[in-house]
Amino acid sequence: MIKIKLENKFKLYDTVTCGQIFRFYELDDNSFDIILSDRVINVYQKNNYLYVTSNKEDNLKEVVINYFDLENDYEKMNDYLIKKDDKLKDAISFSSGLTMIRQQPFETIFEYIISANNGVPQITNSLNLVSEKYGRKVNFNDKEYFLFPSSEDLKDVTESDLRNCKVGFRDKYLKKIIDKVNKGEFDINSIFEMDTQTALNKLMENNGIGPKVASCILLFAYQKYDVFPIDTWVKKIMKNNYEIEGEKNIRKFAKETYGKYSGIAIQYLFNYSRNS
Repeated sequence: MIKIKLENKFKLYDTVTCGQIFRFYELDDNSFDIILSDRVINVYQKNNYLYVTSNKEDNLKEVVINYFDLENDYEKMNDYLIKKDDKLKDAISFSSGLTMIRQQPFETIFEYIISANNGVPQITNSLNLVSEKYGRKVNFNDKEYFLFPSSEDLKDVTESDLRNCKVGFRDKYLKKIIDKVNKGEFDINSIFEMDTQTALNKLMENNGIGPKVASCILLFAYQKYDVFPIDTWVKKIMKNNYEIEGEKNIRKFAKETYGKYSGIAIQYLFNYSRNS
């Protein structure tokens, strides 16, 4: 077990359960087993420390710090957002300690293509089925887990194989992404170097990726915080709190008001409206 001192405010429970992580298990001792790209971790928080064990101890501290974005200065972001929009005070106070995860891009792309017109339990089930069939098995804490497969692991899958993993009509979109990545036609790592609009356009060249899905991918895998994913929750929040309707008007408001931290703002608003 390793012990990580938290230098910044962090709420493990809120970060794990706010909807940005699909493959985790809350245990009876209030810890979480979370399936990362190359290992499974068990983590719990006590005061200003995280306690972490894993099936793979190599550079575990660095992996956990990076995954939970623990070194980022969210207080600075929060101060910026409150100056821009005083109405955010309650949402920020309620959500303080919530961070944006840093997830592996290929898995994130897969997740959010599956998420279109789908619920969280169904998304999680599909991801688990794909992992169980094509990912690597990990024995940890007397349980079996499966890591999410790489694009190379999936190079021979068919649309029918994917459909059998309960991905529904998204099978053809996923198959095309897998093939493009494996053939070198889509370099998913190049998106890190792009500005946000270019990155959005690049992602949306792929069938099955619209503005909302692309924005989520950029927020949770590429740390592009100036995106603003718009779904039914966001539309409801914007109408109720700001009397703004229509995606175009919402996007304009977010860009002008929240700017470079638009994605952080919407996560706070979503978390507050759902859980407060």
